[in-house]
Order: sequence, then C-alpha cells, then structure tokens
Amino acid sequence: MDAIEKELQSRKNEIQKEVELLFKANMRITDWDVPEADDAKAAKILAAIIQEALDNIRADIESGTYDNY
Repeated sequence: MDAIEKELQSRKNEIQKEVELLFKANMRITDWDVPEADDAKAAKILAAIIQEALDNIRADIESGTYDNY
C-alpha cells in the first residue's frame, strides 16, 4: 500500500461519516421544507442525487481534471 492509499484508508471512516452526515442533513431539510414528504421516496431521490455527483466526479477524474489539483 502506497502513501496515498494509507492516508485515505486512515480517513476512510471519517469520509464515509461525512457523506452520511450530508445525506442525513438533506433528509432533515427535506422534512422541514415538506413535512408531509414520503421519507422513503425522498431518501431514494437524495441517494440518486449524491450518486450523480459521484458519477460526475468520476468522469472528471477520468478526463484528467484532478491530475494537477
């Protein structure tokens, strides 16, 4: 395992928690804004939005956007 892998592995749980906090914060905001919202539906839509953002980041990585970040 190289230095980059070690560094990111050491922060893996923290990174995953931050993504979970992003999801939960947006679920709360949705619940505040639309109290009658179907939480399961909101969760699926929110997960899809987050996945779309990750897919966009992956595409940027593949196109070299982060080669000299």
